[in-house]
Amino acid sequence: MRKKRMRKKRDSTQTVKSPIAVWLADGDLSCAGYVSLDQNPEILTACRRIAQLIGATTIYLMNNTADGDKRIVNELSRAVDIEPMPNMTRSTWMEAIVMTLLLYGKGNAIVVPHTWKGLLQSLEPIASDRVQIVPDGNSRRDYKVMIDGIPKDPSNLCHFVYNPDKIYSWKGRGIDVSLRDLADNLKQARHTEKAFMASEYKPSIIVKVDALTDEFASAEGRQKLLDSYVKPARTGEPWLIPAEQFQVEQVRPLSLADLAISDTVTLDKRAVAAIIGVPPYMVGVGEYNAGEYNAFIKNVIMPLCKSIAAELTKKLLINPAWYWQFNAWSLIDYDMEKVSGLLLQGADRGFVNGDEWRDRMHLSPAGLKEYKVLENYIPYDKSGDQQKLNGGSE
Repeated sequence: MRKKRMRKKRDSTQTVKSPIAVWLADGDLSCAGYVSLDQNPEILTACRRIAQLIGATTIYLMNNTADGDKRIVNELSRAVDIEPMPNMTRSTWMEAIVMTLLLYGKGNAIVVPHTWKGLLQSLEPIASDRVQIVPDGNSRRDYKVMIDGIPKDPSNLCHFVYNPDKIYSWKGRGIDVSLRDLADNLKQARHTEKAFMASEYKPSIIVKVDALTDEFASAEGRQKLLDSYVKPARTGEPWLIPAEQFQVEQVRPLSLADLAISDTVTLDKRAVAAIIGVPPYMVGVGEYNAGEYNAFIKNVIMPLCKSIAAELTKKLLINPAWYWQFNAWSLIDYDMEKVSGLLLQGADRGFVNGDEWRDRMHLSPAGLKEYKVLENYIPYDKSGDQQKLNGGSE
């Protein structure tokens, strides 16, 4: 036989929670549920900045010769740098690859080369939801790529990897594990801020009213009191209220600063920027700094460019003297005055001609192809032939 549970009677002396306490205690501030990293604005923005910069970088086809590395301009270089896909520009194509590599594909991006009679026709980036990368048998060394459920030989594909897995080094891990907690924190902060701004418990003025007043007993009566005494007929008109029945107080409502949300969000954004490797200003924290930006180009953009170029070289080129190279140095924030001074010093020694200086100053060529040196600069092997060393008068 079940015993009936006796409900405790509410203590009549129990105090009523204040509106702020009610909001903090009863407000729905939870935001349960998994959200992928590409739905987090800060993470998405940081990855987009990296993808846009790499997409804007020219891809060179280089030839390693005895006289140094020289750029090759032919149909193959045009196919990769100008029109890698019929329906894409090079910039869009490369941005899609980098976004898949960093975010959508969790450290893996697959590109399928299409050829005709041995000539490269296009390089098709494959969406991450179409790809599965699995071990081939029991070996940790070999693997196969499944595209739409069809197995493909990785040697015939361009497989770009970011943050290799500790067990399967041919497979990328991306940045998912490192940023998952931060993404949850930023999502919770936005949810809390939204709930706070939508809360109805933020009065700027509290009016104390004698509870024995008959009008105070109903909502209609309270509204009538407000219309009669508090709500002015014209903006700025003073209030006229009975001193015995009303007492007006101004209160400061709880703000986001009191909840310390802003400081927490700032720290989390800086952590996101540090993990991905972008300057904090790219995720909305801090200000632009040229030194910080240049360090970002050298330490984040250039290694990614070299990794992508290495895979393109391995899979697309047969000639062992050829290789692909990104012109990532063009992204550096140079001081034009310093660059001009260095080039002019090189021009005095015959290392730079006039058109090369004009090119770095973003000016059109003017036919200044001649290399010039000052008269006191002579070849090393001619240094002993000077007249002043051989009894000459001059």
